[in-house]
Amino acid sequence: MMKKFVYADHAATTPLMPEALEAMLPFLKEDFGNPSSLHSWARHARKAVDEARTVIAKCINAEPDEVFFTSGGTESDNWALKGSQGGVMVSAYEHHAVLNAAASEERRGRRIVRVKPSKGGIVSSRRLSAAWEDGVELVSVMTANNEIGTINPIGELAAFAHRRGALFHTDAVQAAGHIPIDVRAWNVDFLSASAHKFNGPKGIGFLFVRKGLKLAQLLDGGQQERGFRAGTENVASIVGMAAALKRNCECMGENAAHLDNLTSLLRNGIDTSFKRVVYSGEKEGPQLPGFTSVSFPGNSAEGLLHMLDLTGVAVSAGAACNSKNTQISHVLKAINARKEVARSTIRITLGPENTTDDVAAILRALRRFVR
Repeated sequence: MMKKFVYADHAATTPLMPEALEAMLPFLKEDFGNPSSLHSWARHARKAVDEARTVIAKCINAEPDEVFFTSGGTESDNWALKGSQGGVMVSAYEHHAVLNAAASEERRGRRIVRVKPSKGGIVSSRRLSAAWEDGVELVSVMTANNEIGTINPIGELAAFAHRRGALFHTDAVQAAGHIPIDVRAWNVDFLSASAHKFNGPKGIGFLFVRKGLKLAQLLDGGQQERGFRAGTENVASIVGMAAALKRNCECMGENAAHLDNLTSLLRNGIDTSFKRVVYSGEKEGPQLPGFTSVSFPGNSAEGLLHMLDLTGVAVSAGAACNSKNTQISHVLKAINARKEVARSTIRITLGPENTTDDVAAILRALRRFVR
């Protein structure tokens, strides 16, 4: 029997996993101490924060003192860009946390160079080289795109940036917990992540800063995070984030296989049900597990979204952060999608808790509403 509700918008946010909630509860109730104080309540909280930092560092092959806790991916991205110096090169399909931070720096007189991805949604070192300008000291390219799910060759891009004498930052918000991340193998200098994208709580994230590098403070205040990020630590959320990332890393292969199977069922069902469909970001390499960005030309993406929602199926049209904006997605513009395609593109992103019955329900709803 069909569920009343099918959640297929995991790229926007994910459900809080039981392991994360269980880890958080003590620090929302009896273990409420401030980690910066000196009594026993504080020491317990401080130990929990330190242990969480160690867990997260292990998940990305970093050292614990290279992990700094933030309020989420947006703050992490802003800190990496605004805390660095010199010109910045960014891809044109970054999350707005990067693009708007870059635009803000540009208004202050900082040089910003924008690079378009390929039509398949990939940023290559060749594209960075073609757009390179003197004075660039930081390159920022996302690990995986949050609308079309394409995965970039981060190790290759970081190596290119370093050969040109620049540092390299990657927004791994959409990738963390879903594909392997190795900051040593990739040789990145900065990496951003956000817990709510991998079944952790909202409002917490982290920034990896390679040992020996320093960023200017984004927030002024106390001496938390070894003097680099002011503000009392969100202990419960930090602990929940660590638990969620650890669990997802342990189950990554199993989850990916499950999602690949569901995605194949979904795409096969779409291909056999509709004559005109266009997929974004599928031609030039791997995509994140569970991602399907598909256009039904002649249909309104916004209209489809609302009709699917009325039947209990949650998907998105473009990035969820722009849900009030009916203009064409900047990501689809960046990959030169035709207007007809862009205006009819929906994003279906599945998670580990989805089932074959969920896929069947999505297909039934699409067959009902797609013209």
